[in-house]
Amino acid sequence: MTAAAIAASGDDFDQLARDAVYRAMFTRRDVRSHFTADDLDDAVLARLITAAHHAPSVGYMQPWNFIVIRDPARRRQVRDLFLAAREQELPAMEAERQALYRKLKLEGICESALNLCITCDRQRSKDSPLGRWHNPEMDLYSTVCAVQNFWLAARAEGVGVGWVSIIETEALKRLLSMPEHVTPIAYLCVGRVSAFAPKPDLEAHGWGKRLPLPELVMSETFRGAGEAPLKSAIARLSGPPKQ
Repeated sequence: MTAAAIAASGDDFDQLARDAVYRAMFTRRDVRSHFTADDLDDAVLARLITAAHHAPSVGYMQPWNFIVIRDPARRRQVRDLFLAAREQELPAMEAERQALYRKLKLEGICESALNLCITCDRQRSKDSPLGRWHNPEMDLYSTVCAVQNFWLAARAEGVGVGWVSIIETEALKRLLSMPEHVTPIAYLCVGRVSAFAPKPDLEAHGWGKRLPLPELVMSETFRGAGEAPLKSAIARLSGPPKQ
């Protein structure tokens, strides 16, 4: 399947298309608790993985692989890894946050239609230094771009995605039989959802809030002052373009 078979031809986006792109970005959520029992059709999953495969990659290395995990027993094993990692993480929390942390729903491993592990093969472009000679970690960053493509395409398809990061890497590699040179980048819970929350779960539960963007914009150097017109333009935005 080619990109042309999925997207309309032409270089320009009309206003509806632009709005749709921004809507996917602004309403994308890390889904944990809204998965339904509905199956996810392979045709939809194929489109999502195809979108991921068209992510930018430094040196055109395309270092990603996609492990589809459907087996309930294997998924329970992954959830056990999550539970163990969560207990290891807890003591590092501030005491006043530990109670809230225990209440948070942080995964949907067994509830979602399927799981997907997106990995980075660190040997795939070992003979090509293009873009990696001074920054050898660019294969990892490229794979993260594939994750983002998958996530935004999923939102456009009405499919929920939750990234489970509380898993010990080496334990996950052993469970999924990954060779040494392959690194798991994202373990995703994927499936149909009853709703997309109006705001991120961690924000809704008081764990944190979105930082004011104008304070994050710098001019010429780190902490460089300036760009007042740009910061004012950013401050006037309150979300995705209105339709």
